[in-house]
Amino acid sequence: MGARAILIYLLRHGEVAHADPRRFIGHLDVPLSARGEAQCVAQARRLAGASIAALYTSDLGRARRSGEIIGAPHGLTPTLVPDLREMAMGRWEGLTADEIRAREPEAFADWMGRIGEFPFPEGESVPDLLARAGPAFDAIVAGAPGRAIAIVAHGGTNRALLCHALGLPLGRLLALGQDYGALSVLERAGDGWALHRLNEGPMPQ
Repeated sequence: MGARAILIYLLRHGEVAHADPRRFIGHLDVPLSARGEAQCVAQARRLAGASIAALYTSDLGRARRSGEIIGAPHGLTPTLVPDLREMAMGRWEGLTADEIRAREPEAFADWMGRIGEFPFPEGESVPDLLARAGPAFDAIVAGAPGRAIAIVAHGGTNRALLCHALGLPLGRLLALGQDYGALSVLERAGDGWALHRLNEGPMPQ
């Protein structure tokens, strides 16, 4: 008999304060911006009619706060899962790509040439990220109390989880967009997963 059908509402946290798309944040615990809060409110409104039975988030503040907003219409508070954290970016955390290139041009060029394989200096690689986030995802699914659950995590984490669920090579990671506050939807029916939505931003009000 196939596995029980389940829906996963997979969200990236909202925009962070002083957001810079070329800044490496990683494990830094930065708060949401006002725009990020609004993105999550919009997604919460969008999902208010969904029968979400449980909510899991990374333990970093930006994901936890996003989860609190998403869960409010359902009376849910986040269950914190540290293994859903963003990739650890080591000594590059807090720096922009231009700053890293100026300080460590050879290491940065190596990293750019082997995204998905080359670890962040003193941090993690994508396989390292998946080695902790993949089992966390599998455990959440195995213990899911209902047909639909929500997971709020990070750009890198969500990309890795999508590859994991869909059986895609990690080299496809960057093809799976994950914007601030965006929603992706996975459904498991039988033994496999289907992707119904990818990287959908908050609905305009």
